[in-house]
Amino acid sequence: MNVTCKICSSESKYVFSATVLQKYDVKYFHCPECGFLQTEEPYWLDEAYSSAIRAEDTGLMKRNYLLAERVSVLIKFFFNKNNKFLDYAGGYGIFVRLMRDIGYNFYWNDPFAKNLLARGFEYNTKDDIELVTAFECFEHFVNPLEELDKIYKISDSILFSTRIFYGKPPKPDEWWYYSLNAGQHISLYSRQTLNYLADRFNLYLNTDNKSFHLFSKKKINNTYFNMLLKLSVMGLSKLTSLNVKSKTDSDFELLSNRKITG
Repeated sequence: MNVTCKICSSESKYVFSATVLQKYDVKYFHCPECGFLQTEEPYWLDEAYSSAIRAEDTGLMKRNYLLAERVSVLIKFFFNKNNKFLDYAGGYGIFVRLMRDIGYNFYWNDPFAKNLLARGFEYNTKDDIELVTAFECFEHFVNPLEELDKIYKISDSILFSTRIFYGKPPKPDEWWYYSLNAGQHISLYSRQTLNYLADRFNLYLNTDNKSFHLFSKKKINNTYFNMLLKLSVMGLSKLTSLNVKSKTDSDFELLSNRKITG
C-alpha cells in the first residue's frame, strides 16, 4: 500500500508501522522524490490534542529561552528590529512575551491553543510582518504545503524548528522525535525535503542541519548563520539587545488602558 506524498505529489512508499498513543497501529510512508515522511491520515488527532501542550514536554520553558537568545541575534544581524514579527502557532504565548520583554515587536497566532501570556498582542492580518517564527509546529501539520503557503503569504522570511533526518527514515525505536506516545508528530522532514520546499517557494535555505532552519528571500551565508547561532548562547544575545528597549513596562501601560484583565 502506497499513498500520495503531501509535499511533491509523488508516490510515497510504506516503510514501517509504529504504535501511536500506545494503542494505534499507524503506517508511515516515505517519499523517495522529496524525502518527506508522513503517517497515514491521522484519525487519532482529536485524542492526541486533548491538551495542546503535552505533560511530557518538560523542555518547553528551556526551549523558549534558548529560542529567544537565538532569534534576538538573528534579528539584529539580518532583519529590521523596528518592524513587526509574528510567532505562528504561538502556544500559550511564552515566546512572544519573552521577545517583547527583550524589546522586539512580536505578535501571537494559534487557533489550537489559549493565549495566556501574550494577550492583547494577537496577530492582525493587516500588519506587515518582517519575519514569521514557527517553532515545533511543522511536524504537526496535516497538510504541510497548505500551511507553508499560509505562512509565506504573511512573510517571505520563515524561521522554524523541526528535527530532520538524512537518507532513509530512522526506525521507530531509533528516533525519539516520532513522539509516538504523544501522537502529534505526523509530518517528518529530511534535509532533502527542506531543499525541495526552498526551491518550490523560491527561497534560500539556511540550516544548522539538525533542527533550526530559515527560509528567506535574503541570501545569507550559512557558515555565518551557524556561527551566530553558536555565539547567541555564549552571551552575544545579551550584547545585541543592549540597544533594544524592553516593552515590559510599555505593554503594561498599553494593556491597562485597554482594560485587558483576567
